[in-house]
Amino acid sequence: MPVQVRFNDVDRFGHVNNTAYFSLYDLGKVEYMHAVLGGGFEQADVVPVVANVNADFIRPIFYGDPIEIETATVHLGHKSFRLFQRAVNTETGAVMCQCSTTMVCFSLTAQESVDIPTSLREAIERYERGE
Repeated sequence: MPVQVRFNDVDRFGHVNNTAYFSLYDLGKVEYMHAVLGGGFEQADVVPVVANVNADFIRPIFYGDPIEIETATVHLGHKSFRLFQRAVNTETGAVMCQCSTTMVCFSLTAQESVDIPTSLREAIERYERGE
């Protein structure tokens, strides 16, 4: 998904501040979940929440750079799944940053982690197969 680097994302060194990347990745996560599940997934009792996030900052992004966030599920466990995301410069194809996020399925009613719902698991598998 293409993202716009905002003026307030840039720090005094002229490049995107490391904290701003996580907002870009969050946009990618939401877009990914909409692509996988369609609208309304946020209204469900069981929702995926971030349990762990790690980023590798490879090259600086500057204001005005054309950036796209790529998102894919790379592992499905029992209660969690791992997303791999990349910030890519669409002009050069250079990977600027990459991120791994562990998402845990969480019941808002029970207030605890739960198994990945079958419908979510199957939707992710179909999406990742390109169906």
